[in-house]
Amino acid sequence: MSKMSTEEMNKFFRESFQGRPQPWPNIVEVSDGYVRIELNVGPAQLRPGGFINGPTQMGIADQAAYAVIFTQIGSTPMALTSNLNIDFLRPCLGEKLIAEGEMIKRGQSLAIMSVTLRGDKNDKISSRATVTYALPQSKP
Repeated sequence: MSKMSTEEMNKFFRESFQGRPQPWPNIVEVSDGYVRIELNVGPAQLRPGGFINGPTQMGIADQAAYAVIFTQIGSTPMALTSNLNIDFLRPCLGEKLIAEGEMIKRGQSLAIMSVTLRGDKNDKISSRATVTYALPQSKP
């Protein structure tokens, strides 16, 4: 069971990142160590040919990884991205970008997540990312 609901996570992201350009990603499913995020893309997220651009995919991968941490330890605003590697496997097509993140390993100071991304017009994965977050140290 997730430590935070989809509603709590969506509220956290909307309140904490108010300067983020629209459209806004929506967390649609959470469970322990898993999240699914969907983003309705517009012209600003597309490159020539109608492909969802790389920066948009990387941003959603990072947000999915961040949210995965919340499923296991609750709201953790000071968790910080320390590494993000992404492989672009094929063009990402669609009007919606779908990201699914899952916890690979969580230690005391680092958490490693895997995120797969695809457009809603393709059943195959468009890209995959491995994201490492540095976790805040709790005081004894």
